[in-house]
Amino acid sequence: METKKAWHINGFLALLLAVLCIVGAIALLVSAVDTEAPIYVIPAILLFILSLVIFSSLTIVQPNEAKVITFFGRYIGSITQDGLWMIVPLTSKRKVTLRVNNFNSQTLKVNDAEGNPVEIGAVVVYKVIDSAKACFDVDDYESFVEIQSETAIRHIAAQYPYDNFTDDHTLTLRGNADEVAEKLQRELQERLQVAGVTVIETRLTHLAYAPEIAGAMLQRQQASAIVSARKQIVDGAVGMVDAALKQLEGRGIQLDDERRAAMVNNLMVAIVSDRSATPVINTGTLYS
Repeated sequence: METKKAWHINGFLALLLAVLCIVGAIALLVSAVDTEAPIYVIPAILLFILSLVIFSSLTIVQPNEAKVITFFGRYIGSITQDGLWMIVPLTSKRKVTLRVNNFNSQTLKVNDAEGNPVEIGAVVVYKVIDSAKACFDVDDYESFVEIQSETAIRHIAAQYPYDNFTDDHTLTLRGNADEVAEKLQRELQERLQVAGVTVIETRLTHLAYAPEIAGAMLQRQQASAIVSARKQIVDGAVGMVDAALKQLEGRGIQLDDERRAAMVNNLMVAIVSDRSATPVINTGTLYS
């Protein structure tokens, strides 16, 4: 089923014709009463019926709206141009909006690629581009969009982990929200094509661990952050100690291995420790 253009003409001309028919019918009835000639009654009734048929064929199309026309169960076309139009009489007209709509999904609870329960939600921006498919290929295109959107969100969320605690470049729901939303849009477009709907944009609106594991995952994230920070501090401390030793050697200060080890130990403790260093005055020497 594909959209085609329905026959239609200017509705104001048809409205004028219907009014003229009514005026003519009234004039014939008045003439029939005045002349007592019942022959004028039949044309008056016919003109009145013709005016009713014309009125039944009038339809108003709003901007960004389509009227799907069926004639005794047969699809004869759609009208997308706004205005007042006369169409085939005795037809049924169904309104389909062509405006941009959005669907905000509920917060769904799914398992990510690692089996962790997460809560996820998304907004889908879409519009109807084929009114015939939206009316006849699916039962209710709005409900179809809602169900397929939630199904696609569940499917996408199950393909990626919520977060990545290693150094590889695996796509994650939290770290690659734009890429995940783009893939969600492509998959959803394939699902909604049958309904004559195009997906304009998809965005994740909610993403979090499920309450039953949120505390444990928070501790894991904090531990990972602490380890990463400590690693960076140690790397910086090693560089500072190396620079200090080279600077001493450049000034001609020579240290034996034991004194060098003691100096490295003291510098590393002072730099890496998360507490302020406590100085100790040594009244003797390193060897006594």
